[in-house]
Amino acid sequence: MEDFNSDPKPGRLILPLVLIGMIATTYTFVRSIEEEPVVDQTATEESVIEEEVAPVTEETTTTTTTTIPREVLEYIEELNSEKATIDALGQRVTEANARWDAKEVTYQEAQEEFKDNIVAAEQFVKNIAAPGPPDSNISLLQEHSALVSLANTIYLDTQEIFEGLMASDTGERRSDAIRTFNSNIELLKKRITLLVTQVTNG
Repeated sequence: MEDFNSDPKPGRLILPLVLIGMIATTYTFVRSIEEEPVVDQTATEESVIEEEVAPVTEETTTTTTTTIPREVLEYIEELNSEKATIDALGQRVTEANARWDAKEVTYQEAQEEFKDNIVAAEQFVKNIAAPGPPDSNISLLQEHSALVSLANTIYLDTQEIFEGLMASDTGERRSDAIRTFNSNIELLKKRITLLVTQVTNG
């Protein structure tokens, strides 16, 4: 008796089983492969940076500062004050002479003004002479001596201006004395300025 097979193509049931088997085998194989270790890129970059960065050497600039002694500073302040005083004296003498030339004052009044200028010049010499710079600073002592000498010359100029007022000429002696006085005033102011600049600028 001949067997009856309801499926005319029995092989088509085998193919899906084979495919399922292959997929399962592939999946198992892939899972069995050890995962390749992941390299920490951050750590690598940091280590590279640390190797490339060279130590920075700080360059220090040495600045030399000169401290001016307190006694010298006080002397400089006194000189600046005396410079203003001698400038005022110069204006005072010039204005008194101009008033006499313009006949704005009497002869007696001019004499009194000129005498007052002599007294003011004498007081200026005393003020600039003391106390002076510290005894330990030889260069300042020498320059100070020259300033005092010039101040004394200015004092003598005021006396000569008065003598010119008293002279019997037509004012030539007094005019010459005024010019010399003004020249010495400017010279003294310049020497004070130069000395102050030299001391403060080291």
